[in-house]
Amino acid sequence: MRKARGAWLVAGGAVGVCLSFVALLVVGTYSAAAGMLGGANGKGGAVALAKGAVPAAYQGLVQQWGNLCPAINPALLAAQLYQESGWNPTIVSPANARGIAQFIPGTWATHGIDGDGDGDRDVWDPKDAIPSAASYDCELAGYVKDVPGDPTNNMLAAYNAGAYRVIRSGGVPRISETQNYVRIIRSLEKSFARPVGRVDPSKQAAGAIYYAQQKLGTPYLWGGTGTAAQGGRFDCSGLTQAAYESVGITLPRVANDQYNAGPHPGRDELLPGDLVFFSDDLTNSRAIRHVGIYVGGGYMIDAPRTGAVIRFDRIDTPDYFGATRVTKDGAAALPTHLSR
Repeated sequence: MRKARGAWLVAGGAVGVCLSFVALLVVGTYSAAAGMLGGANGKGGAVALAKGAVPAAYQGLVQQWGNLCPAINPALLAAQLYQESGWNPTIVSPANARGIAQFIPGTWATHGIDGDGDGDRDVWDPKDAIPSAASYDCELAGYVKDVPGDPTNNMLAAYNAGAYRVIRSGGVPRISETQNYVRIIRSLEKSFARPVGRVDPSKQAAGAIYYAQQKLGTPYLWGGTGTAAQGGRFDCSGLTQAAYESVGITLPRVANDQYNAGPHPGRDELLPGDLVFFSDDLTNSRAIRHVGIYVGGGYMIDAPRTGAVIRFDRIDTPDYFGATRVTKDGAAALPTHLSR
């Protein structure tokens, strides 16, 4: 739920406002479609982390150790850590994998390092576990450095299936679990990297906006996902989830996980259909507490709070966190096993 952050759109002007927004959405949709004819994202240069994508407590570690060797980068390391633990340094998996980097005891005994130089190797301490994850990646990259193909993909495959299988296969082995792991991490990597060029428009944006438009005026419901039993009511992330589900993209239920469903355009690069996020902590995407669907002109459609209805709201407020351009691959890569 998000605190009230601005004036209501009064009933007297509702008809004119809605007609203006319909026109705006048509223009925005055509603009997005035209943008698809443009060039691809910019390439090259050092990889920087997207604003707030990594919690502030770990950002320096990820930025530093993500540059340990050429096969990894900070966004890739962040993607691995998020996929493994959701940034939870105390999590234990059913397989007894431990901590923020999810090392099993045997692997930690062999590959854990004293990242902070305090004289011990503590799997529960992110200052040891994050450097150890980077070090282990680089060690695996060294094992498969002569294998044909993309060095990072081969490293990730070795992480999942073992270096011997990658060497024997001459690249990523034809094991569905391994191929999926490589695809997932490379997709998540894009959501943690700060874009270095224009982010391609979402092909599903117009459909998601259309769905949300049909819900204007619907009363808010905490925990609402639009079911018949809930009277078709939504909360903020329930609305965005349903809007993208209507165009074949499955988003997580929670707003702070929806942030990782694709790359992050800047404020001056927003297009209709982008998800826009709000938080009291602008350094940590895990603290996001509200989400809406951008429609253009500085406005979004959102389900604001208890007692309100789904409506148009301005996005330019002090708690504006950032935006995500949802992609099908990005959404599909998000982990579903993490506890919140």
